[in-house]
Amino acid sequence: MKKRMITEKLIEEFKNNLRMEEKSLATISKYIHDVNVFSEYTNGQCITKDIVIQYKEYLLKNYAIRSVNSMLASINCLFAFLGWNDCSVKSIKIQRQIFRSAEKELTKQEYFRLVQAAKSKGNKRLYLLLQTICGTGIRVSELKFITVEAVKSGQAIVSNKGKTRSVFIVRNLQNKLMHYIKEIGITTGIVFRTSKGNPISRSNIWKDMKNLCTQANVNPNKVFPHNLRHLFARTFYSIEKDIAKLADILGHSGIDTTRIYIMATGCEHQQRMENLRLII
Repeated sequence: MKKRMITEKLIEEFKNNLRMEEKSLATISKYIHDVNVFSEYTNGQCITKDIVIQYKEYLLKNYAIRSVNSMLASINCLFAFLGWNDCSVKSIKIQRQIFRSAEKELTKQEYFRLVQAAKSKGNKRLYLLLQTICGTGIRVSELKFITVEAVKSGQAIVSNKGKTRSVFIVRNLQNKLMHYIKEIGITTGIVFRTSKGNPISRSNIWKDMKNLCTQANVNPNKVFPHNLRHLFARTFYSIEKDIAKLADILGHSGIDTTRIYIMATGCEHQQRMENLRLII
C-alpha cells in the first residue's frame, strides 16, 4: 500500500477543493490552519488511524473540547477529500449546557456605558458601529454590507456562508447613520470604512472596544464584538420568544447555534428553579 503522507502539494489541492465547494474565506483559512497543525504533529510520518487517534488524545490534553471537535472536523474533511475515510475519528460528545457563565455576559446597562464612553471620547464611528452591531445582530464580517445605499433603504442585503438575508435598520439607527454619512461626506459604499475606503478590520474594532472598558467600568473579558450580537439575540428573544425567527435574523442554518445565544446565566437558571417552589 502506498504510504499516506501530508505534503504541501496535498494541502494546496485540498485548499483548491474547498474553494471549488465555495467555502467562505474564513472557513478555508480555518481548515487549512487545522490541517497544518496536524501536519506539524505527524512530522512526515505515515498517516494511519493510530496516528490520528494519538493526535486526538494530544488535542484533548491541550485544547478545550469544542476546539478539539472543530480541529477534528477539519482533518476529517481532508480525509474525505483524499478518500482516506478509514482514518476519520469521532468527535467528542458534549452534553448540552443549560446555562452559561454570567462572568462573560454583557448586560444592556454595560452596553449603554460602552456606547456613552465612545461618544464622550469623540469617536463617532465607534459610537455608531457598536449600535449598528447590537441594533441589528449583524456579524462583524458583515459590516461591509452596511452601505450608504443600505442605510437609505433601511435594510442591508447580506450574503454570507452561502446564504442571503435582509438585515433591517431601525429608524432611529437609520437617522443616526444618515447624519454620520453626511458629516463625513460619503455618498456611496461602505459606511464603516478606513481612510482608504476598506472595511474596518475585526482586530481594530476589538482594540477600540477594549479601550472603552476603563471609562465604561466594564470587565474587558466581556467586551468583544460578537458579544454585542449575543446581546441583540437575548433581547430579541426576551420579547418575541420565537427562536426560529431569531435564527433567520442572525443567519444561522439551524436553531442549535441560536440556543447558545439565548442561554440563561447560572444565576437566572437558579432563580427559575427557585420559582418552581416544589420544596415543602
